[in-house]
Amino acid sequence: MEKMPYQAELDTQLMPYPVAVTEPITSTDWHDGLPVLTGEQVVLRELRASDAAPLFALLTTEEVSRFISPPPTTVEGFEKFIAWTLRQRQAGAYVCFAVTVKGFDTAIGIFQVRDGGQGFETAEWGFALGSQFWGTGVFTEGAALTLEFVFETLGVHRLEARAAVLNGRGNGALLKMGAVQECVLRKSFLRNGQYLDQVLYAILDSDWRATRSSMNIKFPVQVH
Repeated sequence: MEKMPYQAELDTQLMPYPVAVTEPITSTDWHDGLPVLTGEQVVLRELRASDAAPLFALLTTEEVSRFISPPPTTVEGFEKFIAWTLRQRQAGAYVCFAVTVKGFDTAIGIFQVRDGGQGFETAEWGFALGSQFWGTGVFTEGAALTLEFVFETLGVHRLEARAAVLNGRGNGALLKMGAVQECVLRKSFLRNGQYLDQVLYAILDSDWRATRSSMNIKFPVQVH
């Protein structure tokens, strides 16, 4: 969760909460463009250049960035990150959704998933959300939409995530979505000159389907 695969220096171009989903989220060809995933209050869509400014404002605060890899430090840096996400999606290696609230198209966070190197048989996911939206239900619904896409469209069998042991909110968020703690990775994440221990979590496709069926949050899923 902490490590974002994008690195600016490599850019040479420029709960017990289950979700009731009646139909699997499907996309005929996500390599050409991500579908829009719509819940009761959350809409996930592909990032675009105009998202750079709001993401810079929301994701670079100390409370949000404390336990993630350093985000871009300028709006231009976020523009380069967004362009990179589109290239990686076209290559079939990575997807990144902008999080928006229904009725307002401003990006307030991201959910990202990267291929584990086996055609998305395994993958790793991460997320960041503006602190103003913590505790509002936006994360839970956005995560459920993302997980449904991961397991039913990408066809992932095993989805991993890492969270610093000190990151209580991040650990709680993963557990809420049915992630299972597997081990502690000692001194595996360097942040602000200090190596931090991380918890390794995993969700199997069977885990997600069991979690989803037990959730009491219901929302219509629309794909565009």
